[in-house]
Amino acid sequence: MNERKPKRSLLDRQGIQTLIASLLCIVLGLLVGFIALLIINPGGAVKGILAIVKNFFYLPNARMQMQYFGSTLVKTAPLIMCSLSVLFAYKVGLFNIGAAGQYVMGAGASLYCALALNMPWYVCLIAAILAGGILGGISGALKAYCNVNEVISCIMLNWISLYSVNTLLAGVKESTSPYTKAVDTSNPSAMLPTLGLNQVFGNKYVTLALPLVMVVAVVIFILLEKTKLGYELKATGANRAAAKYAGMRENRNLILTMVISGGLAAMGASLFYLTGIEQWSVTQSSVPGMGFNGIAAAFLGGLNPIGAIFSSYFIQHITDGGGYVDKSMYAAQISDLISSLIIYLCGFVLFFRTFMSDRIAKRMEMRRQAALAAEEGHGKGGVE
Repeated sequence: MNERKPKRSLLDRQGIQTLIASLLCIVLGLLVGFIALLIINPGGAVKGILAIVKNFFYLPNARMQMQYFGSTLVKTAPLIMCSLSVLFAYKVGLFNIGAAGQYVMGAGASLYCALALNMPWYVCLIAAILAGGILGGISGALKAYCNVNEVISCIMLNWISLYSVNTLLAGVKESTSPYTKAVDTSNPSAMLPTLGLNQVFGNKYVTLALPLVMVVAVVIFILLEKTKLGYELKATGANRAAAKYAGMRENRNLILTMVISGGLAAMGASLFYLTGIEQWSVTQSSVPGMGFNGIAAAFLGGLNPIGAIFSSYFIQHITDGGGYVDKSMYAAQISDLISSLIIYLCGFVLFFRTFMSDRIAKRMEMRRQAALAAEEGHGKGGVE
């Protein structure tokens, strides 16, 4: 007797589950943000939440909308790289909370090469990747050979990186401000090529960074899912002892994972600062939030490199949209509060997906048992 399998529903697909879980987290985040606005000032809550969601669409004409859309994309590029950094390490069983420090190292290396050494943009980009890779490799080596938890080593290296970069870039800062010199005036060769995208968006900061991060996301997807190296890296993360027994070089794989992860985050920083959109402040005492936001973007995207592109854009869209909230009704920090709530809830994507998957699996098993019982009853009826 052939056992008939119940049909798989659309909800049984992992990609659909991730999408639904991500949308659910987004809706919950916006709902909690709206409640916060209601508590602070009920009169402006509706307009406030709409301003956050609309972002640049809140502006009066298409030209300004396109220009500010370009600015949002410029800020999204490094966030995509940080999310790729986090998810790459997570796929191999490591939690790279050091993406923030690696991002800082990338900023420091690229800006120093640009402003102090007058290097062209591609040398600055390579220098940033190497600096972030070395920093990530230190955490990987400590994990591989000393069994030091990568979370602890990464957190400490975040602060070491910040103050080291502040000291390094103090030599290339403006004389009248705490900010580094402007790249576009000090060394135009260090500016990323625009490829004509600046004219499309009417925004001089839109550069090569946008298509480059898309290419990197695709490469990371292929590396993890379609190559032998990706399989070995994931196998090492799943069971280090089993990987060693199978002949894989587990220590090398751990270090290589953190090197690649660190290089990705640092590359994101160089793709941001070499556009000239922002200057580094050598007096800042907190690690930039881009690396930490990358954690939320990675999970909201379902730990998928392609999904990370869309989740990173959404987080940056909401973050920038907070700037359009009426400041006469709400404090300037309300935008940070709303975006923080949404980012916090993004961490529950995997929880919702697991919960959904378990419920669907139980339902499928009940259908299978019911189908078997019906067939057995039919068979007995035929014999009688």
